[in-house]
Amino acid sequence: MFALIGVAGLALPLVQFKANRIVLGEGVLLGAAIGPLGWGAMALLALALIAGISGRLPMTLRLALGAGGVVAVLLALGAAARFLTPEGNTMARVAPAAGFWLLLLAFALMATDALSRLRLTLARRWLLLAAAIVVIGGVLWSGWLDGVSVMREYEARKDLFWREAGRHLVLAFGSLGGALLVGLPIGTGIYLLPRLRRAVLGVLNILQTIPSLALFGIMIPIFGWIAANLPGAAELGIAGIGIFPALVALFLYSLLPVVSNTLVGLRGVPAAARDAAYGLGMTEGQVLRGVLFPLALPVILTAVRIVLVQNIGLAVIAGLIGGGGFGTFVFQGLNQTAMDLVLLGALPTIALALVAGIALDLLVETLEPARTERTDA
Repeated sequence: MFALIGVAGLALPLVQFKANRIVLGEGVLLGAAIGPLGWGAMALLALALIAGISGRLPMTLRLALGAGGVVAVLLALGAAARFLTPEGNTMARVAPAAGFWLLLLAFALMATDALSRLRLTLARRWLLLAAAIVVIGGVLWSGWLDGVSVMREYEARKDLFWREAGRHLVLAFGSLGGALLVGLPIGTGIYLLPRLRRAVLGVLNILQTIPSLALFGIMIPIFGWIAANLPGAAELGIAGIGIFPALVALFLYSLLPVVSNTLVGLRGVPAAARDAAYGLGMTEGQVLRGVLFPLALPVILTAVRIVLVQNIGLAVIAGLIGGGGFGTFVFQGLNQTAMDLVLLGALPTIALALVAGIALDLLVETLEPARTERTDA
């Protein structure tokens, strides 16, 4: 599959050359986009794709080819921007086209496939994640991609970008923190009081079924009324638009995964472990703190991963109600028909969600052996 995707990427334009940031522009193949070396680069990438499907190729080499291909495609994008942009022209834009995205996907799939087959240790996978972040960050900070359209948009809005990045993190992690503070006690409560489970989970399921855009919209009149009619509410930051209603909406979406996974994790603790704890004379609270929660922690962390990845994505919608975050650039770009500005908000959101999801997956796997050891003991 990745070879077919890669071949399609080589056949399609690598970049679009645009006279300005709004017009659609003209597609340019890799062979013509980076000058005399372009056709040779196409041949090398094609050979790498063909080698990747060889059954005799060692998995470590396939992993290296996939990772190297990702970096090579990024470097080709930067080279195309430098080659195609006329000297001194500040209006022209070189934007990634379908060929770039397909090639990036193809080599990423090649690397992922090799990684899944290698069955590396957790320590090595942590190192690979750190290495990937360092390499991609190094390419970005080197300035090689500065001529690419999305990086030009970044350069024009550098201070605003980092301010909105901070707000995006506040929205994602703040709502997660609130959900853990409220959801963990609720999950524990319905574990101890089974008769409340159906009612509590039913209400949370209803909240989860409300479309995200509708829920964000519902927050506007509710908190607008509260800010206008309750003394001191506005001074506390409560308002119909802004970061507060966005945080509340994300918090409500986060409750069901936290509560349900807490319940599942506590119920999944082996009965023998609970009985042994009670047999030692431990109280209900001591059993919860010393036995049940430590053994349920991997399942609870799975909820954290689900909520964090979900909220990183949903926080984009906060831009519609003045909540800030990367959604600010996405909706500005849509209003101006400027796809480069949309990418300035979309790409860091995707990257942040991917890194958070992979890191928390690895953390859950790290804790699983400890959970097994405690259960056996």
